[in-house]
Amino acid sequence: MRHQQNICYLLSLGLLAGLGVAAQPALAQTQSGAVGYVKTVTGDASVTTDGQRAKAAPGTPVLVGSQLKTFANASLGITFKDNTTLSFGPDTELTVDEYLYAPAQGQLRLGTSLVKGSLNYVSGVIAKLKPEAVTVKTPTGIIGVRGTQFVAKVEEAQ
Repeated sequence: MRHQQNICYLLSLGLLAGLGVAAQPALAQTQSGAVGYVKTVTGDASVTTDGQRAKAAPGTPVLVGSQLKTFANASLGITFKDNTTLSFGPDTELTVDEYLYAPAQGQLRLGTSLVKGSLNYVSGVIAKLKPEAVTVKTPTGIIGVRGTQFVAKVEEAQ
């Protein structure tokens, strides 16, 4: 049975290659565009990318557009490629709006939106080289990073 599956897979690869379509597992495609990864998680947390919700676990990829969410009594730690770390408390929602990390070309940008909850931000290379390139939008304003660490809390609208 395993042999038949391998033959079917190889045939599908050949067919896709003949059509000019790259045949890669979905996880590999997702990770190739990863700008960061889940490092720690306690309790129930999720990463939603392109409408696909995944339970957060160490190693889960984070992409531009990913929505990160913790539920009651949960926490989540994310590390980006430039070593920026974000730690979330319970009932937190944040979206990665933009991320560009090409220091050799001077192209640096990290933009997020904190919808609700608590966030502890620790600067990575982007903020150290170009602090004005890091922003955290909240429902009432924008936080511009000028230091190495800050904590933000956004209360849910009543």
